[in-house]
This record gives sequence, C-alpha cells and structure tokens, in this order.
Amino acid sequence: MAISKELLEILVCPLCKATVEMKPNGSGLKCVQCHRVYPIRDDIPVMLVEEAKVED
Repeated sequence: MAISKELLEILVCPLCKATVEMKPNGSGLKCVQCHRVYPIRDDIPVMLVEEAKVED
C-alpha cells in the first residue's frame, strides 16, 4: 500500500517545516528545502531527522 495523497499533503520536514515529495523510486520522502530524504519502511514514512540522509 502506497502513501496516500492526503497524507503527503499534510506531511512536512520536521527540521525546516518545508514540503516533502515522494522520490521517483518510492524509497523515501525528500524535503524540497533542506534536501533531507526520510526513508519509508513497511509503507510508513520515518519522519525522524536522525534517520534522514541529505541528498543533492
């Protein structure tokens, strides 16, 4: 089961409060401002700053 559109609309980056977007491969949610990628495990986004990785 994928993450619903409604959930994506309300989720924000816990660090900078910017919008997050699904990565094309569906492996995580990427912040549009600070570029942190929050992993998705078992269809649940892990929105913890210490679990995120910074990407370009």
